[in-house]
Amino acid sequence: MSELFKLGIKEAREGLAKGDFTSVELTQSIIDRYHTENPKIGAYLTFDEEGALAAARANPKAVPIAIKDLINVKGQPCTCASKILEGYVSPYDATVIKNLKANDFICAGRVNMDEFAMGSSTENSALGRTVNPYDVTRVPGGSSGGSAAAVGGDLCIAALGTDTGGSIRQPASFCNCVGLKPSYGRVSRFGVTAFASSLDQVGPMTKSVEDAAILLQALAGHDEMDGTTPNEPVPDYLKALEGASLKGVKIGLPKEYYIDGVDPEVKRITDEAIKKCEAAGAELVEVSLPHTEYAMAVYYVVAPAEASANLARFDGVRYGHRSAKSDNVFNLYARSRAEGFGPEVKRRIIMGTYVLSSGYYDAYYGRASKVRTLIRRDFEEVFQKVDTLLTPVAPTPAFKIGANQDPLTMYLNDLFTIPSALAGNCSMSVPTSFTNDTKMPVGVQFIADAYREDKLLRIARAYEQVIA
Repeated sequence: MSELFKLGIKEAREGLAKGDFTSVELTQSIIDRYHTENPKIGAYLTFDEEGALAAARANPKAVPIAIKDLINVKGQPCTCASKILEGYVSPYDATVIKNLKANDFICAGRVNMDEFAMGSSTENSALGRTVNPYDVTRVPGGSSGGSAAAVGGDLCIAALGTDTGGSIRQPASFCNCVGLKPSYGRVSRFGVTAFASSLDQVGPMTKSVEDAAILLQALAGHDEMDGTTPNEPVPDYLKALEGASLKGVKIGLPKEYYIDGVDPEVKRITDEAIKKCEAAGAELVEVSLPHTEYAMAVYYVVAPAEASANLARFDGVRYGHRSAKSDNVFNLYARSRAEGFGPEVKRRIIMGTYVLSSGYYDAYYGRASKVRTLIRRDFEEVFQKVDTLLTPVAPTPAFKIGANQDPLTMYLNDLFTIPSALAGNCSMSVPTSFTNDTKMPVGVQFIADAYREDKLLRIARAYEQVIA
């Protein structure tokens, strides 16, 4: 009973249904784990113990999960791990939170992240440090590093993260959990603090593929408050897992993803994954995504441009940090933002403002948008030939804290996750193996066509069974 925190969603629900334990006992187990392990790992920024226990008493079927700290939960802080929002408490629930509550989930705690989701290591958080649960000298990845560390360290049953250029998949690989980035528009973004509006997606971070399907089923669907969500039926993701097999599945291996410079251990683990898929009956097909080489440049024009527009609202007037050193309106805006935003956020705001400025818009943002269309077409053509793509998630396993101080080096962590994000496809990281030298976890990435999460989950489930 004391180790209920090790359970996933499926096991927790089955135990609750059988009466093996109560929701209060399950929640208390997470709270106890939080008190013993969070001081070491730093996954949570805050934990609503009283609210979580009250919700567990009110709903005997409820399962507690962790929420990335840019998703609004009524009555809880929503700081985006930034000083500019320190002390802000949300007055409403995001649509995904309403959906979770309606499906017997408790929003128990707020987990750490890179400030405003800008980063690949969670080192950019202004409110605390999070470390990798498998090695406290290494990063958990980012920007959903708190979510991944909480799942990988058994500090929660499951967690919500967000993915803009790889922020669910990369930390999931680093922390040995499943991380699913849904297709753009599959999950509502209403009530989720925006980084890059044409890229952001909320997704599940879980202990198994089946748990990811359960959580996505609760999250997905049309929302009148988000015009990017299609008004179409959501597939039955759990039914899609039935009889999952790799036999006859066409797996594409894009040559642009198998390049020099990838860590030897990541290459070894990915190669072994490919061989196991082939042995299980999958058909391997070499494919090409020719515009992949431009994806990084496109992303670091589009994402900062959208970030500079979205973050303009944080000005020290309506909410959040307000400078005490201001003597006029201009200084109030300037100093509040200077004091409230961290270095990486400032860097991206400046980059984004530049590429949107008069005289540069067509040369940078306009051209990047056109190349983004070409990247999307590459994927559309490839998915006429194969069912899924199998690639590395990141070029390296989790790296040492402080190792990647150069911003450009840090940006390369998203080399393999950015292209599918630009295309709006669904993709996920699935735990695969551990490095021989440092014993750190490494996942592989599966990518499927837009709005084919049912196919993606089915293939990932079959792969999970093959490597078990």
